[in-house]
Amino acid sequence: MEMSLRSKQWQWIQKEATINELIDKYPQEWEVVHSELSNIYANGDINSLQKHIKKESIQSFVSISSISGGNINHKSWQATLSKAIRARMLTLAVKNHLLKTSTGVSHGKIKFNYFNGFLAQKLLFSHDLKRKPVSNIWFHIVWPCLWQKRFLMPLVQPKGIYCFYSKQLIHELAKVMRGKSCIEVAAGDGLLSEFLIGSGVDIKATDNYSWEHAIEYPESVFKMDAYSALKKFKPEVVVCSWPPANNSFEKNIFDSGSVNLYILIGSRHKFASGNWIDYLTQKNFSMEEKSNLSALVFPPELDPVVYFFKRIEAD
Repeated sequence: MEMSLRSKQWQWIQKEATINELIDKYPQEWEVVHSELSNIYANGDINSLQKHIKKESIQSFVSISSISGGNINHKSWQATLSKAIRARMLTLAVKNHLLKTSTGVSHGKIKFNYFNGFLAQKLLFSHDLKRKPVSNIWFHIVWPCLWQKRFLMPLVQPKGIYCFYSKQLIHELAKVMRGKSCIEVAAGDGLLSEFLIGSGVDIKATDNYSWEHAIEYPESVFKMDAYSALKKFKPEVVVCSWPPANNSFEKNIFDSGSVNLYILIGSRHKFASGNWIDYLTQKNFSMEEKSNLSALVFPPELDPVVYFFKRIEAD
């Protein structure tokens, strides 16, 4: 019974709880996190923030098997849980800070009025919250007319939507990827792969299904983590859109012998997406921003960026 309760508690903290729910339930942990973040924000040092997030993530790590298997006593469990809570609070608080900075809204009950909602729906979605490739021309006509545009990302991010892809972006990526074996890792709802397949790309969408509480995964998305996907499919090209900050799986891409190109779509803010320590310490790939492609990821208020990591040929 205790093992089951621990697993449920861990699941709730890591995948389901909002920042406000965590603060209400664990005020002492929040005092620590809030104090640390306040000092870092006051200094305005992004590198310190990134290092702090990385340190907290490492310190909070404990394997799921150890928790569910009961190989940890009560005192150790409470200490581990406290670290995990602080690390999760830190991640969510930083995301909210970035969201508020870029869009003006961080959380709370928000909604479009009819005019803004109607235009946003027609511009970005085929139906409900199913995204569509966005017309570059129409985006630059309609988007400036939406005075509630800052509401968009706070409304859709809880459903695993972190950006929108233009038709031109899909076209440009397809030109690079066509004729090669490709996979998408951390694919979420698999829409990016679906768009690329529609443009003639041989790509398989993969995800570990860790967001089952928010995303309805289609059958087209293979349930497997990045390491397993790389090992099984041995792709030449890997693409990932908005990988979580300080994740552990991108390292596997750089270590894979089959991959010649890794395409990353993410945030220009280093603490918002991607594992920048791995980007800067890996030795097998060059890193180049494709600014023409970065401008084709919407909305621009998110400061999106597209990087190509190309394998360095041995001399």
